[in-house]
Amino acid sequence: MAKKGKTAARKVKDKWKAKEWYKVYAPAMFNQVMLGETPGADPSLLVGRTAEATVHDLTGDFSKMHLKFQFRINDVRGYDAYTVFTGHDLTSDYVRRLTRRKRSKTDHVVDVRTKDGYLVRVKPMSIADRRIQSSQESALRMIMDEGITQAVGEMTISDLVRNIISGDLAKDISRSCKTIVPIKRIEIRKTQVLEMGEPLPVLEEIPEEEPEEVADETSAEDAVTEEEPEVTEEETEEEPEVVEEEIPEETEVAEASETQEEVEEEEEKED
Repeated sequence: MAKKGKTAARKVKDKWKAKEWYKVYAPAMFNQVMLGETPGADPSLLVGRTAEATVHDLTGDFSKMHLKFQFRINDVRGYDAYTVFTGHDLTSDYVRRLTRRKRSKTDHVVDVRTKDGYLVRVKPMSIADRRIQSSQESALRMIMDEGITQAVGEMTISDLVRNIISGDLAKDISRSCKTIVPIKRIEIRKTQVLEMGEPLPVLEEIPEEEPEEVADETSAEDAVTEEEPEVTEEETEEEPEVVEEEIPEETEVAEASETQEEVEEEEEKED
């Protein structure tokens, strides 16, 4: 029995020796900031892994430490792994600080498709200054639903992330909700990407307009080149006139100097 245990122990291999470290980068909307490193024996095994980082880790802003963003690896090139945005969330301690006694917290869920085809589930959260009735809560949910579907439907996924970080989307919804009940704060508590989008087809029409602009530029350059010789001819005609005016002045000075010399010679002779 002891011999079998020794042979089994010898056959065990260290799996870490076969693994390599890969660098994980954020999407282009975050300037591809490095998120960290992850080990893997095969690059294909890295696809599907998730990473999480706060806005402070991505941009260095201390005031946005309560925002956590989730990413998923979808492409590996060499020892570099690239991710896509999959959603965000607020830290639990930040949510607890907002919710106090004798205040109503209203949650809602809205599924919206962005301008570039991403299907995103947005979960807003409103906090009133006092306790409100259920009818007021349903009215707040309707306003939040209309505001989010209208605003997010005109944004791309990068615009949505930018508005979540800056808080502009929550501010716009808060202004419309204050007509019903005094609202202390509205936050986008969570987002989740349900379907990935595709590039906009509008970009394909851009190359067709470029030749017209180039033709306009070439025609403008031709017009400028046609006008340039006329200016040079006028300058060349004006130059000899200036020279002719200066010549008499020099002759007058020379004649005046000669007359002065003759007068001085006559005075010396008389002396």
